[in-house]
Amino acid sequence: MKNFDNIKSLYFLGIGGIGMSALARYFNAAGKQVWGYDKTQTKLTDELSAEKIDVHYEENIELVLKKMNEAGLNKENMLVIYTPAVPGEHAELVYFRESGFVMKKRAELLGNITENSYTVAVAGTHGKTTTSSLIAHILRTANIDCTAFLGGITQNYNTNLLLGKSNTTVVEADEYDRSFLTLHPDIAVITSVDADHLDIYGDRRFMHESYDLFAQQVKKGGTLIAKKGVEEGVDLPSKKSTVVTYSLNADTDYKASNITVTDGQFNYSVLKRHSAILDLTLGIPGRHNIENSVAAIAVAQAMNISENDIRKALMSFKGVKRRFEYHIKTRDLVYIDDYAHHPAELRACITAIRDVYPGKKITGIFQPHLYTRTRDFADEFARSLELLDELILVEIYPAREKPIPGVTSAMLLDKVKLQNKKLCSKEELVNEVAGRKLEVLLTAGAGDIDLLIEPITKALTKK
Repeated sequence: MKNFDNIKSLYFLGIGGIGMSALARYFNAAGKQVWGYDKTQTKLTDELSAEKIDVHYEENIELVLKKMNEAGLNKENMLVIYTPAVPGEHAELVYFRESGFVMKKRAELLGNITENSYTVAVAGTHGKTTTSSLIAHILRTANIDCTAFLGGITQNYNTNLLLGKSNTTVVEADEYDRSFLTLHPDIAVITSVDADHLDIYGDRRFMHESYDLFAQQVKKGGTLIAKKGVEEGVDLPSKKSTVVTYSLNADTDYKASNITVTDGQFNYSVLKRHSAILDLTLGIPGRHNIENSVAAIAVAQAMNISENDIRKALMSFKGVKRRFEYHIKTRDLVYIDDYAHHPAELRACITAIRDVYPGKKITGIFQPHLYTRTRDFADEFARSLELLDELILVEIYPAREKPIPGVTSAMLLDKVKLQNKKLCSKEELVNEVAGRKLEVLLTAGAGDIDLLIEPITKALTKK
């Protein structure tokens, strides 16, 4: 914390974001005054308030100045943290900038925190939250008391922040707005470089260039662990660091084999070039999660963690909230919620459901996230959604974007070659679902569809 000795207070613009809230919790635990703004009150912001972190929900400069005055705060002892998701015209953001406050992006602050620690950073379009959470769980199981900044609420610890006493830190390295370029990890994992965030990058070539730079920032003598295929778009710096490849079942340094599914439980072995770890059981379903676990095992072995600790951690791992999370699990009805918002993530999630529930009818509710992502990947979304038996689409969640003419959920629905498909408003969704005969229900998306989980669950359990 020595870089922040002169800082009395940290003000977070967008404090309810999953990455921002972890940082807020970190500094709150360190005894700093932490407060902030968010547009929407959520369960997470309520939890922050319960932890004595002051959160308000309106752009209100007068309120901010009043509280600053009461707490004896000024430009010299207060740090303002923001994310690219906060609009440039946001009244408080404009005020802080024009008044000369010291301001840092969330990623820059994370880089400051980790610059003197042994850092494991997990980057990639998909899988980074589960992989980083599993790595942290393996380390904790092996009695390495790590700190971890995670992009989801891990089920084992019910938080997105683990505070540890060792000098080891696990971070989820976000490629959005090139945020991960503030990190200089000892071990880096790249899980995927599928095109995404083209609203920022414009072209996948520029996204790959950012991953090139991230790979170059692995410390000299460190380890870069890359999924098979990453090398096609990213230059892996083998002269500076050890490069380890992994996959589900391709010819790589680490891969899975003998995958079986018994009563919904995934069992497998992991093969290395000259050895193997046999008879593993993963606590969460899905072949994509087996692949994530292969990456986590490669990290663990680079850190000399024993096979016994790896085995125990894999079996006891409960996953991350909103990643293949069960809300109803009975013989007659299953309800799963997932954060999937990219075509590859949807495909992996639906395929995992097919593996666990062969022969069952799968009804999927999908809320597209961002107009640009829907436009850029409309055909890919359609092909993934065709893996369902029934599809209900709700309108696009805009997040930080304004509408794009012609880009709608109706446009996407037209591309989906399913007989049983329909559009539905969020207001009508619960009644629509309650009136159906369901076997397996999936809700998916990164917008506000999670607000409907509880009403859907209640409606289905009353039937």
